[in-house]
Amino acid sequence: MRGGGTGEVPVFGEDGFGLDEVLRAAEDAAPVESVDVVARNLEKRFSATDVSFLFVDVLGQEAVRLPQAGAAGQAYGRAERTELAGSVYDRVLRSQRLHQEEHPEGGWRLVAPVTNRGDCIGVLDMTVPYTDDTVRDAVTQAAHALAYIVVTDRRFTDLYHWGRRTTPMSLAAEIQHQLLPSAPCCEGAQFTLAGGLAPADDIGGDTYDYALNQNTLHLSITDAMGHDTASALLATLTVNALRGARRAGLGLLDQANAAHQAIARNARGMTTGQLLRVELDTGACELVNAGHPWPLRLRHGRVEELKVRVNLPFGVPSPVAYEVQRLQLEPGDRLVLITDGVVERCAAALDLPALIRGTEGDHPREVVRTLTRAVYDACGGQLADDATVLVLDWRGSISGQRRTNGGSNV
Repeated sequence: MRGGGTGEVPVFGEDGFGLDEVLRAAEDAAPVESVDVVARNLEKRFSATDVSFLFVDVLGQEAVRLPQAGAAGQAYGRAERTELAGSVYDRVLRSQRLHQEEHPEGGWRLVAPVTNRGDCIGVLDMTVPYTDDTVRDAVTQAAHALAYIVVTDRRFTDLYHWGRRTTPMSLAAEIQHQLLPSAPCCEGAQFTLAGGLAPADDIGGDTYDYALNQNTLHLSITDAMGHDTASALLATLTVNALRGARRAGLGLLDQANAAHQAIARNARGMTTGQLLRVELDTGACELVNAGHPWPLRLRHGRVEELKVRVNLPFGVPSPVAYEVQRLQLEPGDRLVLITDGVVERCAAALDLPALIRGTEGDHPREVVRTLTRAVYDACGGQLADDATVLVLDWRGSISGQRRTNGGSNV
């Protein structure tokens, strides 16, 4: 997406149109064109030029510039790509702050994060002839509006899916990505959550999932046996059985039994998994472990495995009895859930506790990037098994935060 700009003096106030008009205009446009509405808005209001939207690719390694509306059909495979590491885009995504620098040909370059509830979709890049707090605030708001537009419109077109793919996607990976949440990150008043997996273009068995309801947060991480299309189909049974039970209002024990029965009745194979249910008001956490690696907890600078009791995997051809165990989250806790690929074979040499301690101050999405990248590099880019990481930061209940900050407990 690029805008041509008018070269006129910046337009403010009623001469431009506000974000409500932007959203209405985007709704009236075709899904593949609605992003350009934001560019035209910025051109009209601030004489912005070279307005571009760049995706973060599915591997989290490159920024991919979205082509102009109408050009996507001819642009597949020829999108402009920029290495993220060390780039201004990477700095903006990590800091989640607007970047400003002088443009070599005059004016100012502005780069803003396009993020929705912690989900880093990409960046908005442009040049403006003049900048002040009004311009910077407007660009930040436009980028936020763009996040909502992309989240809405990617349901109706492949353009935004194509924009994130810089390598071929295997059939197993195609199936797996349909099982993942539409956003890899979620932020609430009490928590921040992020998940990711590697290799993102050739996965076949691992999944993570979450659902934020009124008073509870549900989490799951699963690992279906194998590493091919058959394991992706096994994962499909597992995830949809868990979601079906969860959406029916059933508890963890019934969710676990639903996954076990779905596999036992419809497939050959098994899936390890870990299910969690967190009470948002108290931090009380229920957990079911079905043959899965133990969770790791970072608390007060110390990383430890939570050695919960381990039940049999879902679908194993033996009588099973799952049990619900209980944990108590404290404000400041970080939970890290992993699959076998993070600790097996070539990745076994990684000092996982040290990596977790070393990223203590980072946002969960950066922790996921660091851990999955470390596994990928340790294996020379040739992972024998999928490596999946789910990170939960717990800030505490809203009432607890008020007490900590000196406020009243309403």
